[in-house]
Amino acid sequence: MANLIPQSKRGFSPSAQEPPDFPGHEIIRRLGFGAASVIYAVKNKSNNEIHALKYVVRQEGQDGRMIEQVETEFRVGSRINHPYIRNYYDIYRRRRRLRTREVLMLMEYCPGVSLEQSPSRSLLDLLLIFRMVADGLHGMHAQGFLHCDMKPNNIIIADNGAIRIIDLGQSCANGTVKPRIQGTPDYIAPEQVKRRPLNARTDVFNLGATMYWALTGKHVPTLIPRQSDRLDLALASRENTLSPHQLKPRIPVGVSNLVMECVRSDPRQRPADMPTLISRLDLLIHMIAGSKLGANGLNGNGKKSRASDTNAAADQPSGPADDDPNEQSSQQENHSIGI
Repeated sequence: MANLIPQSKRGFSPSAQEPPDFPGHEIIRRLGFGAASVIYAVKNKSNNEIHALKYVVRQEGQDGRMIEQVETEFRVGSRINHPYIRNYYDIYRRRRRLRTREVLMLMEYCPGVSLEQSPSRSLLDLLLIFRMVADGLHGMHAQGFLHCDMKPNNIIIADNGAIRIIDLGQSCANGTVKPRIQGTPDYIAPEQVKRRPLNARTDVFNLGATMYWALTGKHVPTLIPRQSDRLDLALASRENTLSPHQLKPRIPVGVSNLVMECVRSDPRQRPADMPTLISRLDLLIHMIAGSKLGANGLNGNGKKSRASDTNAAADQPSGPADDDPNEQSSQQENHSIGI
């Protein structure tokens, strides 16, 4: 394994980056990379446990925002212990001229696929995923933190159906007014764009925009327009947003209404917090699961019922993979921004 070479001397190209030396660990393979970071799978030489290692480098001439984000991710993540939130174990800093130049962060290895890359799933499966995400976000809120960048790419789904919420780099304390716009354009809440105080309802919006995409394959218009920098066009687009059941008639109106409440422009008109959202999701899950039992001719005791054998919505695949190819939204990556 190569020793670290000062990045100022050779630049930083994540796709071509050699793995750093990391004491006590063997680097197995590269898992992915971003604008200024690389994530590796590593094995602890003493106990053979597999972890993930994020390696972040401050590039010459940059203001260190990526370093700040990984510091934030560790500071917040290491204080949260929740089954649906990625675990964070340790952070190592390498300084030069009194400045942190490189950071290595040891994290839980989360095998699986992101919701963004996941194959088509049934409506019931999606609602169960949304509920787990809401539960994980509630765990963050209970510790006084917000995620602020919830999106399909930050939800990892394991083979057994369990989920992990990842990438806490834009997290902040409840009530924070950020000095700059941060978020992912297709999922960002209005108060994030307007740089107003953020609270639990901000994560409700981000999750609502995620649910909208997962159900329909399309994005909720936000205050960061895709093809224009005109705010008036973005506002007009938001006012005319079609609800999920208008785009996909098989989606129950109750599910559609909940999603649209989550993405309301005025935070006061959204569900107040994650427990409220979880309660609403539980009712929908119970209703749809009951419909599925009825459609299969069974009652709650597993006995035959007289219900119709019509296919329930719960059995129907939902999400972008089920759309006609000509109706699919762009599959371009949605990267977070910081302005």
